[in-house]
Formats: sequence, C-alpha cells, structure tokens
Amino acid sequence: MNGTVKVFSTEKGKFTEFRDCAGGEGPFRGLAVYGSSLITCVESGLLKVWKEGSSDHAEVKVGGGVCRMRQDPGRPERVGTGGKENELKVWDLQRPQEPVFTAKNVRNDWLDLRVPVWMRDMQFIPSTDKIVTCTAHGQVRVYDPSSPQRRPVLEMTYEEYPLTALSLTADGNSVVVGNTHGQMAVLDLRKGRLQKCLKGQAGSLRSIQCHASLPLVASCGLDRFLRIHNTADKRLQHKVYLKSRLNCLLFTSRENWEEEDVELATEGGVKEEEDEIWASMAMVTDGTRSKRERDPRETPDSQKRLKKTIKDSSV
Repeated sequence: MNGTVKVFSTEKGKFTEFRDCAGGEGPFRGLAVYGSSLITCVESGLLKVWKEGSSDHAEVKVGGGVCRMRQDPGRPERVGTGGKENELKVWDLQRPQEPVFTAKNVRNDWLDLRVPVWMRDMQFIPSTDKIVTCTAHGQVRVYDPSSPQRRPVLEMTYEEYPLTALSLTADGNSVVVGNTHGQMAVLDLRKGRLQKCLKGQAGSLRSIQCHASLPLVASCGLDRFLRIHNTADKRLQHKVYLKSRLNCLLFTSRENWEEEDVELATEGGVKEEEDEIWASMAMVTDGTRSKRERDPRETPDSQKRLKKTIKDSSV
C-alpha cells in the first residue's frame, strides 16, 4: 500500500531487495518484470517502467479505475490494462505514446441502453494475439487485436454474479472462471459454451491458476481454503485450510520438487532410525549406589519393621 516492492529469494528464505515504486494513487493492480526493469500499475492508472540504476522512469497514463494489468508472456514488452469504465488496452512499452489496441464497447442491449464497462481480469492466449477477459457483469469476452474488429470476437455469459478471476487451461482452448459467490466453471473458447462446473467453494474466489501441463486447477478465496480440482473429471483432489483470507496463488516452476522432497524425507528417515537405535540401547550404570539412592526397604531396621507388621497381621 505504501508503494514498496520487495524481492523475496526462495533459496535464501528472506527478502533480498527493496525498491520504492511509489507513484499515483491506490494499490497496485499489476506487477511485472521486463528485463532488469520493473513494471507497476496502480488503480489511478499510472503505469511506470522502473529502470534499474536509473532515475529516468517511463510513465504511461492508461486511464483511471484500473482493475488489472497483465504482461504478455510471449512478448514481454506488451502489457494489457483495463478496469471500471476503462476498456481493454494493449500497450507496447517500446512505443508507449499510444496503445497498439483499444477495445470498443459492445452494442447497446435490447432496450437500446449502453452496456456498462467493468473488466476484472484478463489473460493473453498463448501462441496467438487474442486476449480473454472477464467482467463484473458475468461476461467472458475474447478480443483479437490482429483483426480489424475492435469489439469482442466471442462473448459468453456465466451466471449473474461478478466474475473475479480467470485462468487459461494448458491447451489454451478453455478458460476457468470464478465469481463472488464461489461458483467456478470451465468455458470452451472455441464453441463459446459452458463445459463443466467445478464445485466445492464456499466464498468469493480471488485467484485461479491452471497447471502448465497437467489437467489441474488451483483456486483460493475468502473461505480460507486452497482447493485443487481435476478439470478432466471435475473431482476435488485436495482441500487445505490455510487460516487467513487468501488473495493470490501460483504453481511452482521447479520441475524436480518431488525428487527434492524425497531426498529430504530420506534424510529425515535416517535420522529417525538413528534416534530409535539410541533409544533402544540399555543404560549402563555403576553397581555402587549411595545410601540416599538405596531402597529404604533394604535397610536392617526397615526389614525388622516389615517382619513385625506381617506377624501382627497374621495374628
């Protein structure tokens, strides 16, 4: 909230860098890395490229009410922005004077009323120029900047509640969306229809992430649970309670994390075996004991009193 960007090292387990990226008003709505530079965008619409070791930072005004800024993974010099009454725009950071694409609102509804604009999330479709977005009015739209049409080339509606997050599946042919009532579904981007619903959520969804190669999707939200569904058979495979309200999640990019866990588990097993061996060994003690350590029944006086007690009780 104060404009500070922290760099956390997962290898060292601590923050290694702090950068002051204050500017504009409102919280961050997007953060990306472009070479050695940072790209930030705040709610008021100020997008800045923070060049490392330089005080000359590029600024772009993308319009107020920004809800999301995302980077194109195939072309990292391009970013997309949009929000409340702020249509989708695609910017080329090498030529930031004007957007390379500006979407146009859909036609008026059947009452000839203007359709409100409120884009909540977006993502670039890999290996294409297309962009998929979701809105606070339950619409999922696909734009194609390479075509002369500025309006969406595909539009779907899912339920009536605001959509809050989306994520493309591994093949790029479907998108998983979630709304404020905990409803999550898989939509087909080729046919423009609902494929399946993923059940189990109990609160507003804030983040959805599909696995890069497996048919898995992870979701989290205000019900404090992390859930992992299988998009092939719709089953809930894992459910973990994480105590606090959750806003974001990511899959790890390490491919050999299972092998690393096995190595750690093997080392832990060896240590446990050593502890068991030490625990099973008998304690070697000295045969001589002091008078205080002796059992009081072993003294001559105590033995006489014990005999007298047995004799009296028999009588």
